[in-house]
Amino acid sequence: MEKIIPFTIKDLAKITNHRSGEIKFGEKMITIPKDADPLEFLKNCEAKYVLFGIPEDIGIRANYGRPGAASAWDSAIKSIANIQHNRFCKGGQLVVLGQLDVSELMNNVEILDFNDIDDRSKLSQLVDKIDKDVSHIIFSIVKLGKTPIVIGGGHNNSYGNIKGTALAKGKPINAINFDAHSDFRILEGRHSGNGFSYAFEEGFLKKYFIFGLHENYTSKSVLDIIKKIEDRVRYITYDSLSIRKEKDFDQEMINALSFINDDFFGIEIDLDAIPNIACSAMTMSGFSVEQLRQFISFFGKNKNASYLHICEGAPDLGEEKNNHLIGKLIGYLVTDFIKSNTIQPIQTVIP
Repeated sequence: MEKIIPFTIKDLAKITNHRSGEIKFGEKMITIPKDADPLEFLKNCEAKYVLFGIPEDIGIRANYGRPGAASAWDSAIKSIANIQHNRFCKGGQLVVLGQLDVSELMNNVEILDFNDIDDRSKLSQLVDKIDKDVSHIIFSIVKLGKTPIVIGGGHNNSYGNIKGTALAKGKPINAINFDAHSDFRILEGRHSGNGFSYAFEEGFLKKYFIFGLHENYTSKSVLDIIKKIEDRVRYITYDSLSIRKEKDFDQEMINALSFINDDFFGIEIDLDAIPNIACSAMTMSGFSVEQLRQFISFFGKNKNASYLHICEGAPDLGEEKNNHLIGKLIGYLVTDFIKSNTIQPIQTVIP
């Protein structure tokens, strides 16, 4: 845990907007005391969920994407701190661990050009370093029986999430990815477009389902690879669901769950699947925010759901006056995940 910049009670107080008569998440979320051993504290803490940020966009740059996702963690934690603590969702269910210290690596990328083949190799090497740190942190959290909620950063961090969880569980895991892209590109050096293919090749990922793949942005070679291994990797396209209406959204969630539910699985969310969300691969066509929230609620309530990863949002690429909205969206997704396991149906008493 030495690569973590801890999030302190003072940090939380600075970003929580206190208001008379209200209780905010920031007043109830748990931070690790300064002198406490993080692992020992987490082990004895009753809270189930551990919030962890990865403020980088190095993997995105290595994949020819637009930088900006490094700003999502800061936006998200400010929004989460100001969610209302009430009977629907309680701030005390979350431990805010902190963020991965990538400051030195981010400084290094400023002098690199991802269009230069040598510099792109250097970017991939930096992603390798992040992989090691992320997988170690996720391993430590999951090993303690906790559920990580990871705010990225690029989708390259799917690899560390999968590897860390698999090592903690002692076996390969499955993954469901709500995404416009497969992120199953060839093994050409690490970047945000091949986290799942590396995890699959190295034996950490057993089954993989891509939900909402965009037909216009998936190469023939990737489709050919998936077809050869369709017993372990499957997908449903956005076009077949929402454009041609050949498939039903709810039924396809059930089908996807039946494919991955034979073992522990991670929930991966790429915000580029939602229209007009500022990110490295922004789209004008995609699922609604409501559908994404339903997706997280549906998969999050399953006992095999082992982590939630929300990535690729880039407030720095959004409109200046509304760059807080990505953080607000992430706050909704985080609480939907927590609620899926905690809210009990309201019993109606008929007189």
